[in-house]
Amino acid sequence: MPVLKKGDTAPAFDLADQAGNHVKLKDFKGKKVLVFFYPKANTSGCTKQACSVRDARHDLLDLGVVVLGISPDAAAQQKKFDEKHSLEFPLLSDVDHKIADLYGVWGEKKMYGKTYMGITRSSFLIDESGKIVAAWYKVKPESTVPEAKKVLESL
Repeated sequence: MPVLKKGDTAPAFDLADQAGNHVKLKDFKGKKVLVFFYPKANTSGCTKQACSVRDARHDLLDLGVVVLGISPDAAAQQKKFDEKHSLEFPLLSDVDHKIADLYGVWGEKKMYGKTYMGITRSSFLIDESGKIVAAWYKVKPESTVPEAKKVLESL
């Protein structure tokens, strides 16, 4: 599993969002992008994370940052998640976890004594040229926004 770090080129992607639109990382060239990976829509931690990003969306936009969420959920599940919590930013569907693999966030997890494969909650701040500015693996749901803001304010 690769681990991305500051200065690495962010892996390209082309994924469907909750409305069925294709969203490509290259579409945001010239803008900063906060990409956060979450395990499963409508679970408590993922809801906390997505809602904290939603609540900070305007602050992030003021800092020139576009937000994209990615999970292995199908687009229909992403749409329900968006509608239920009025998230109003793209939630991308990576059902085959190819993009999660490229970002090094798909791997073995353990819960209640069971081992399974899934997303490790992680966030990446990408600059205008497509380079990783910061990467947070195993980020806490409530830490995604504060960690990103801390880096953004230091740029």
